[in-house]
Amino acid sequence: MNLSRLCTSFADYLHSEDFLQIARHAEHPKAFSRTRKLPLPALVATLVSGLCKGVQAELDEFFAHLQQQAALIRHVSAQAFAQARAKLHVDALPALNDHLLNLIERAGGVPRWHGLRRIAVDATQLRFGLRASHVPRAASRDALALALYLPDAQLTLAAQLHSTCVGERQALFEQLDHLGPGDLLLLDRGYPCRWLVGVLQRHGIDFCMRVDTAGERGFARVQAFRKSDLAEQIVTLPPPEPQDVVDFDCPPEPATVRLIRHVCADGTCRILMTSLMDAERFPATLFAGLYHQRWSIEEGFKRLKHRLCVEHVSGLTHLAVQQDFAAKVLCDNLAALFTLAARETHAVRAQRRTNRAYARTALKPLIPALLFGCACVAMLQSVVKLIASQTFKHRPGRSRPRPDRPKPHKHMAYKTC
Repeated sequence: MNLSRLCTSFADYLHSEDFLQIARHAEHPKAFSRTRKLPLPALVATLVSGLCKGVQAELDEFFAHLQQQAALIRHVSAQAFAQARAKLHVDALPALNDHLLNLIERAGGVPRWHGLRRIAVDATQLRFGLRASHVPRAASRDALALALYLPDAQLTLAAQLHSTCVGERQALFEQLDHLGPGDLLLLDRGYPCRWLVGVLQRHGIDFCMRVDTAGERGFARVQAFRKSDLAEQIVTLPPPEPQDVVDFDCPPEPATVRLIRHVCADGTCRILMTSLMDAERFPATLFAGLYHQRWSIEEGFKRLKHRLCVEHVSGLTHLAVQQDFAAKVLCDNLAALFTLAARETHAVRAQRRTNRAYARTALKPLIPALLFGCACVAMLQSVVKLIASQTFKHRPGRSRPRPDRPKPHKHMAYKTC
């Protein structure tokens, strides 16, 4: 993977006419036409740098990094930044993330598992640090964030905010445009249902989902399989409800799936349901390690919440919150890209992992030059070398149970120094 060429292509797209047409808000069709202090590339680069401090402090630091100076530079006010971002379309940053993923995919940066692209799916509850305001189209304090995550490359394929009234299955249904044949979804216990299985099979999307539940709830076929002594079994699920067939355009016929039993080291029994029916190509022994890869998305959410402070937002409107969320997903993907390059070019040992928190710190001063296309090869190599030097030993099987305590939520008035 040629990192310099990939970064140049990404910067060229940011400055292209194609991206400009996507980035303009529908209410501002002539936005970003004139040359101003904060043009479109600078606005996007400021957002992608990861806004964790006060807006004015982040702006002053961004333009200091752009001119490679240590002292802060007052170039744009926070009010001008707020006016400019109001003209940025909500789909601009997700489109930029899609373009980055396409570049990485073409460069061979996303490995395959038995010819399939593994994608972990999960959702998390977010509580933004908002304050009471009277701004038009104000954001809601709570939201549901669903993400499609590539565990083999540690990249977020797509992520979107939803109302807390939307369920995780419905949120996944709205993200099916990012999926297709050749993808393998890894799903937790909150997703199994008859209509979703039918929808995935209609689109040719393979899946592996955990279906064991407490008590007698869940699929009757799964409960019967759990009580048996079988290691695996092919079963036919009941057809979906007629209303689900209409609402989600899923097949009305019953779906045939494969059930696999996995007994953990502590004696816990997991039942996995999959569409991978070929027992010779996909023996049952593979699925324990396969399902374990889903845990990577939990680490991705942790980075977004605690390293990038995704719940700390730089605006009060719903548009600003969506922009901040998409920008921090893209910021994390850029750090993942440099982490991939560090492992390739400096031969990091398999039993060691790169420090993603340090990667984010090392990359932030470079983002202005990177997105403006003025980062030279020497600068890229220097940052990659720094990232490769900060690793830690990975201990397989090590468990750290999460303590039972309330989640911390920062108030908007408390910002990073």
